[in-house]
Amino acid sequence: MTTASGLMGIALIIAFGALALGQILSMVRLVLGPTSGDRILALDTMVINALGLVVVLGIHQGAQIYFEVSLLIAMLGFVSTVALARFILRGDIIE
Repeated sequence: MTTASGLMGIALIIAFGALALGQILSMVRLVLGPTSGDRILALDTMVINALGLVVVLGIHQGAQIYFEVSLLIAMLGFVSTVALARFILRGDIIE
């Protein structure tokens, strides 16, 4: 496993910083969000940011396992967002 160097390393650092900033801002929206819709959207954005962070880490370390983990995070994030939105709208998840 190799680490990235040169311009690729700089791009990965910038990407990691941007995703970390997005994660922090999403956490702020999660806490301060006035409606439940804002909080659901913040959670979904946090899942996307976490997915990006895992992918950037996988690129940096050159390991294949991180990309498989990112697929699992994406699937769980989608299902949980749909379930939470359905619970907010209908009051139950399974009919």
